[in-house]
Amino acid sequence: MKSKITLKELAKLLNVSISTVSKALHDSPEISPKTAERVKELANLHNYKPNPVAVNLKKSKTGTIGVVIPNISNSFFAKVLSGMEAEAQEHNLQVITYISNESLDREKQICDLLTSGFVDGILIAVSEETQRKKDYDHLFALVDYDIPVVMYDRINIDLPADKVGVDDEQSFFEAAKYFQVKGLNKIGLATAIHHLGVGQLRIKGYGKALKEPNLPIMAAATKPTELRKKIKSLITEDKIEAIMCTDFESTIMTTRIAYEEKIKIPEDLKVIGYIGKEVSEFLTPSVSYIEQHPNEVGANTVKLLNKRLEGKAVSGEFEEKIISTSLMHLESTKF
Repeated sequence: MKSKITLKELAKLLNVSISTVSKALHDSPEISPKTAERVKELANLHNYKPNPVAVNLKKSKTGTIGVVIPNISNSFFAKVLSGMEAEAQEHNLQVITYISNESLDREKQICDLLTSGFVDGILIAVSEETQRKKDYDHLFALVDYDIPVVMYDRINIDLPADKVGVDDEQSFFEAAKYFQVKGLNKIGLATAIHHLGVGQLRIKGYGKALKEPNLPIMAAATKPTELRKKIKSLITEDKIEAIMCTDFESTIMTTRIAYEEKIKIPEDLKVIGYIGKEVSEFLTPSVSYIEQHPNEVGANTVKLLNKRLEGKAVSGEFEEKIISTSLMHLESTKF
């Protein structure tokens, strides 16, 4: 008699990842015909079927969507959620919010819960730990349950889903070019998120702009003590003229170190940071920042999800919406 089997068990028997099995069952062009045939043969042999509870419950709409936020203390994500809530109301959708706290295990727990069938779709920004460990099987499992998923902000993951992000690479390319046009040659970069996709994109944009003779000078570390040491070296030893900070931590740390070393901003050092308006305007001097338009990010995630829920999206084809950022000049970039 044929025995039922789970997606995870199929992957183990085939010695491949869950994502590979999921993609093969959904006829993804990324999977070779030979591998797809192996997967489907074994699935048929063991009478594989998606989670029946989830499938049955998905036959009727709940009017509820699940939102997974990696870090609620980050004002960007708080504003993204605000944009989601406002847009959800326009479509008569209720929002249930979960916080992963940048934990892979917690994110997996949330995804398991959301596959029970009580939400119509999921909006998710993956955790730092998920990206660092590159463990995405639980995300591909959502696809296997036919639950519509929209990824936001942290979208550089090869998942068959709609995505909404910001132009991280272009924003830092343009910021670096701005300094170059103003005649600056020694432009540094500070980052505590170089291990994340968004951080890597910002670094990439910076690197593209700074070619010979303006070679990149970078301070990258996740540990505060190490990051502080590297930023101090950029400012006091390399004597950079400007610094671009990819995140809140590196921005605040840069302004603090400059103050401690009696380096005047903007006279001696120009600063641009990925930091929210609500903080940048109250620093002394105020710090120029990249405006990511988080409310727009949030609204667009809901729009894409609702389009799929209403059957207006093409099955098997996915949209990627990139929101343009704005460079907001305050006191730290005055010439």
